[in-house]
Amino acid sequence: MNVRRQHISGIAAAAAAALALGTLSACSGDSEAAGGNSGNSEKFDVVASFYPMAFLAERIGGDHVQVTSLTEPGQEPHDLEISPQQRAQIEEADAALHLKGLQPSVDEAIGQSGVKTKIDAATLTKLEDLGTEDGHDHGTGEEHAEEGAEEEEHALDPHVWLDPVKYAEVAEGVGKAFEKADPDHAADYRKNTDALVEKLTDLDTAFEDGLRNTRTKVFFTNHAAFGYLAHRYGLTQEAISGLDPESEPSAARVRELQQEAKADGVTTVFYETLVSDKTAKTLARDAKLKTDVLDPLEGITDKSRGDDYFQVMEANLKALRTALGAK
Repeated sequence: MNVRRQHISGIAAAAAAALALGTLSACSGDSEAAGGNSGNSEKFDVVASFYPMAFLAERIGGDHVQVTSLTEPGQEPHDLEISPQQRAQIEEADAALHLKGLQPSVDEAIGQSGVKTKIDAATLTKLEDLGTEDGHDHGTGEEHAEEGAEEEEHALDPHVWLDPVKYAEVAEGVGKAFEKADPDHAADYRKNTDALVEKLTDLDTAFEDGLRNTRTKVFFTNHAAFGYLAHRYGLTQEAISGLDPESEPSAARVRELQQEAKADGVTTVFYETLVSDKTAKTLARDAKLKTDVLDPLEGITDKSRGDDYFQVMEANLKALRTALGAK
C-alpha cells in the first residue's frame, strides 16, 4: 500500500492542485460578483425579542429577512433570561427588534451589544400607564422596589400589540428602520408595511364594530395585558393579577372581583395559554362564572386559537363578543 502511494503520478497530483485552484477562483469570483453587499448575497438577519416583534419582522421583511426569535414558542416572555449563545446571535445580527420594558434581560443584552440597527418598539408609539387604570394596585408590591425614573418606566404598559392601532404605528416605524438599514430592498419593505397596516386597520374596524353594542363593558382577565385594547374599544379590564402574570392576587382583591361580577353582569373569567389558569378557574368556580381563553399573544403554540397574530386576534374578538353579550 505504501509502495502504491509512492507511485502516484505527478500528472495526477498536478491535476488535483489545478482543480482546487479553480474552485477557489470560482468562489472568489462569486463573492466579487455580489459586490461585497450582504443584502445581495444573504438575507437581512433580524433578531426579535418575542412573537409580536418577530411577526412584524417577518411580515415587513418578507423574503428578504431571516428572523430569529429569542423567546421559544410556549415560553413565557416575561421570564426570559438571555443565554451566552443568544448574546452571540444578537452580536452577529444585522438588526435587533425588541419592546423595552417587557423583558429586562433582552433590553440589557441588546443595549450592551454592538448590533448596528437597534429598534425599540416602545419608541415607535406612545406607552401609557394602564396597569392600574381602574384604581386598584393589582401587584404584590415587590415588583415596585425600584425608585425614581426606573420605577416610573416600569409602570408603563408594554402590551401595545393588542391594540391594532398602536401595533400599526409600531409596524410603520419598523418598516422605516428596515428601509434605512437595508436600502436595496426599501421598496419591498414599504410595500409590505403598507399591506400590514391596511390589514391592521381592518382588524381595528372589526373590533370597533363587533364590540360597539354589548350587554356589559366589563371583562375579567388573568393579568393586565388588555389595557390598550379595553381603552381603544370602550371596555373595562379587571385583572386578577397586575402586569406581571405570575403575581398572586390578595384575598381582598378576589372578594372585590366576586362582588363586581354581580354588579356589572360579568359572565366570564378569561385565562391565557402560557401561564397557570389555576387562579382564574378558582375565581370562576367561587363566583359561579364561566371561563374562556383571551390570548395576550405573547407566543403561538399548538394551544393557540390560530396560527398567527390575525387569527388569534379574531378568536379573541369572538370570545369577547360572547362574554360581553354582543348584540
